[in-house]
Amino acid sequence: MKLLIVGMLEGHMATAGDIALKRGAKVISASDVPRALGVLRMDGDVDVVMADVRTDVPALISAMEREHIAAPVIACGIDATDAAGAVAAIQAGAREYIPLPPDVELIAAVFEAIVEDNSAYIYEDAKMHDLVAQADQIAGSSASVLILGESGTGKEVLARYLHQQSNRNGQSFIAVNCAAIPENLLESELFGHEKGAFTGATARRIGKFEAAHGGTLLLDEISEMDKHLQAKLLRAVQEREIDRVGSNAPVKVDVRLLATSNRELLEEVEAGNFRQDLYYRLNVVALTIPPLRDRLSDIPKLADYFAKRYAEDNGVDYRPFSREARDKLMSYSWPGNVRELENTVHRSVLLSQGQYLDAGSILLDPKQFRQPEVAVEEKIANAGSSLVGRTVDDVERELILNTLDQYTGNRTQAAKILGISIRTLRNKLKKYTEEGLTDGLSIGGE
Repeated sequence: MKLLIVGMLEGHMATAGDIALKRGAKVISASDVPRALGVLRMDGDVDVVMADVRTDVPALISAMEREHIAAPVIACGIDATDAAGAVAAIQAGAREYIPLPPDVELIAAVFEAIVEDNSAYIYEDAKMHDLVAQADQIAGSSASVLILGESGTGKEVLARYLHQQSNRNGQSFIAVNCAAIPENLLESELFGHEKGAFTGATARRIGKFEAAHGGTLLLDEISEMDKHLQAKLLRAVQEREIDRVGSNAPVKVDVRLLATSNRELLEEVEAGNFRQDLYYRLNVVALTIPPLRDRLSDIPKLADYFAKRYAEDNGVDYRPFSREARDKLMSYSWPGNVRELENTVHRSVLLSQGQYLDAGSILLDPKQFRQPEVAVEEKIANAGSSLVGRTVDDVERELILNTLDQYTGNRTQAAKILGISIRTLRNKLKKYTEEGLTDGLSIGGE
């Protein structure tokens, strides 16, 4: 972990720096906000900023947001004399407030919480076990990885996991959201620029590729990148060198590249929105995270994790979910995936009263609740209840097609309910299709 201390390194702030050093952090310092911003622009792998509230912490946070510098800010101050500054820092977006003189265990706990937030990967479902096993298998390589999945499934979390499991885990992990940065700024963000390269470029700035040298660079939502910039990225991937904006001197970089997308990139290639050569450079290995609705056993584990985390963050006792609340979570389709679940649990922690997180505090879109599994099975059991005069093949066909229809074409789920192998189901469906008996029915995929 690399820590930037903002403020005069005297007294308590110096002690805080010493504590961080003893805990294994790399510590750099800046005496004021302008110098801190200069450090952040030149050194893109700062993990945490610890700022004295006697400096202008709100201005620092505002400038970091404008320049898309993503590092949590911790405000520090003496309670009795710095109360106003502490309040202003928290209101501006400081992640935590640490009173001075610093407490060793408190600083250690804050650092550990930040590291945990950046690297925790919570799962239970068998599909996720298979995915993580595949990630473990390729983590140690230098191959580019394309991480696919719906919005909110945890693509960046998986990217951080890959970095932590790699031989680069002692180096920087830097993430750039290609969708959040305006097109005219993204080139400078990635490759840096020289002083005077364009209006407003008052000093040289190191880009994310150079900042991630020796480590891992994540390009989040890469499908949003302009095609002109895709060409420059392709060169960086192929040649392992970049050109700062306004410079003709190439800079060698050693970066393990990860990329994410919630779109089907091959379709974007076919539509002419994404370069085919870049797609194949990035897609050495592809990992696809299933949506939360397809890994139901992850919901209780994730919900409990978020309940404990937000109880601690909000200074309240951890409370388990009531049975009704848990059932409500399990019956929802989670179109926003893990991100929606996290926000829902956070809200529940704040709204619930009593010894449990209750169902009334689980506020969700009523249109997004799934039909209960029991009701589905009953419907299947009741399908075609009048059997007299019908052949066994006819009844079997109706049962199979009704089951498949109830599970929206999901063959794996249908085969499980029917008690047959997926291969048997596949052969039956092939026969029905050849006989023209599946018209109007989605028979889906595995």
